Amino acid sequence: MTRTEKRLLTVALSACTALATSASPAQEPLPRKVELSFNRFYDFEQLTEALNDLVRAYPNLLTIRSIGKSTQGRDIWLVTINNPATGEDRDKPAMYIDGNVHGNEVQASEVCLYTIWYLTKSYGVVDKLTRLVDERAFYIVPSVNPDGRAYWFREPNTSSSARSGMKPTDDDFDGLYDEDGPDDLDGDGHITTMWKADPNGRWRRSPRDPRIFERVAADEKGEYTMLGEEGIDNDGDGRLNEDDPGGYDMNRNWPSGWQPNHVQYGAGEYPFSYPEPAAIGAFILDHPNIAAVQSYHNAGGMMLRGPGVESRESFYPREDLAVYDEIGQTGERILPFYRYLVIWKDLYEVHGGFVNWTAEGLGIFSFTNELWNADQYFQGKEGDWQRRDARMRFGDLLEFEHHFVSYKPHQHPFYGEVLIGGWTKFASRVPPVFMLDELCHRNFAFTMYHADQMPKLSFSRVRVKSLVPATWEVTVEVTNERLIPTVSGVAAQKRIGARDAVALTPTSDTNPAEAPRVVASGTVGGWFDAAMSPTEHQPHRIWVDRGVAGRGQRLFRWIISGEGEVEITYRSQKAGVIRRTVALVEQDTP
Repeated sequence: MTRTEKRLLTVALSACTALATSASPAQEPLPRKVELSFNRFYDFEQLTEALNDLVRAYPNLLTIRSIGKSTQGRDIWLVTINNPATGEDRDKPAMYIDGNVHGNEVQASEVCLYTIWYLTKSYGVVDKLTRLVDERAFYIVPSVNPDGRAYWFREPNTSSSARSGMKPTDDDFDGLYDEDGPDDLDGDGHITTMWKADPNGRWRRSPRDPRIFERVAADEKGEYTMLGEEGIDNDGDGRLNEDDPGGYDMNRNWPSGWQPNHVQYGAGEYPFSYPEPAAIGAFILDHPNIAAVQSYHNAGGMMLRGPGVESRESFYPREDLAVYDEIGQTGERILPFYRYLVIWKDLYEVHGGFVNWTAEGLGIFSFTNELWNADQYFQGKEGDWQRRDARMRFGDLLEFEHHFVSYKPHQHPFYGEVLIGGWTKFASRVPPVFMLDELCHRNFAFTMYHADQMPKLSFSRVRVKSLVPATWEVTVEVTNERLIPTVSGVAAQKRIGARDAVALTPTSDTNPAEAPRVVASGTVGGWFDAAMSPTEHQPHRIWVDRGVAGRGQRLFRWIISGEGEVEITYRSQKAGVIRRTVALVEQDTP
């Protein structure tokens, strides 16, 4: 038995062990009001039904609304997770999560659906997740590209189509739109590959497995020429499949670093030129409380941060990189076989990407997860040809040929007899369905870790000193208990968003004629500092330009004339609002 076969057997035995232990009393399932399975994929209509079932089951935690329409008129659903008993969603730090911006990246929607399902069924049962729902809000768009999702399920496709949205586009500049896409010539419901027998070809069938074609050496002659995807010359221009449905990329249609089509393929006429990005952009701009972003794509097993191009590295100052690094490196432990990477440096250049806009344009800590990694098939790394062989054996042993269509002869109108067959759309970019549940849960867990690092503020110490009769020095310490600052480094540098502010005012029941009056105020470097950096003009309010650092503290001081009680309020777009009533009496309390 080869090393690869041993690994495949280990995977199969592990799956059997998981099934055998799933009913163990020590692993009682969480109670659930909606029965959803995550060993399958949901088409757009089924996804819509599942979302509405969840909202009906958990009306105290969930709301759903359409934030816009796709090119073909489908709803772009957004689910809000929030406990209104602990505050309005807009008053809490919020995380925005989406998926399926590319139509063929279908499992991204399942991870979003799983997130909603798992958080709601855990509420009141799992303390950590209950706390997250109470303290934070979540805005989730499971399918950014509902047209592409519908097309992937409904029509024959490869693993890479349909990536685009469905706005008709003239890809080959001949004045016609979407007129020459792939064709399912053999009617089997798949778009696979065409091969032509050719004694001067560059390919041959592998002696190890004739289903695998391998390229021959430069000084050898092969047996076949690869013609490409199934199709014919629909428009008579001498080319095949050069203008398929859509043909643009909604993940290149965002403002930060946007470049026109001749620089960045698929970018569109201008940022937000497609209705789906425009709807999401409008929502995010209307919700400045969003402090974290997670976008799900496939594939490759990556947790990606920006920038998309090297020239925008300045948008990631050192203090922000420390936050990204800690979240990303923790993610590598949560997600085996995933790597924490930088888009332009470790993947490829992206102009006008979504997470580049949210990070660079809005100052939000943002990740893209590329779901699924072929190494998870084998529980280890393989060489290129070994991976093809191992992938085929994996499919034979565990997927029962669901991944592959055997080659059959077909009479092509231009090429004559060809072979048609090969990998299906389920073969490479989406996981086998029996591995989908783990993919959903591990990525959900990573996202919850990120969400838990959004800023969480508290008044950690309050000191009131009497200076002279009826004159007080009030010093407060505001602590951020989490990793993410209330104002990111790039937001502070570029002056993005509203500034944090801390204010001291009389309590609401104080007689205005007798209310304590703020004489002076400012920030203080430490508890033993007598001097403070003064606030001008309106001393009751102190502007906090750089916010409170992650796991950091800031000290603020007011000199007050009067008696009674005052209320101290710290207000932050990304961290929400905290308040504390303080009596003007000598005290030093946490």
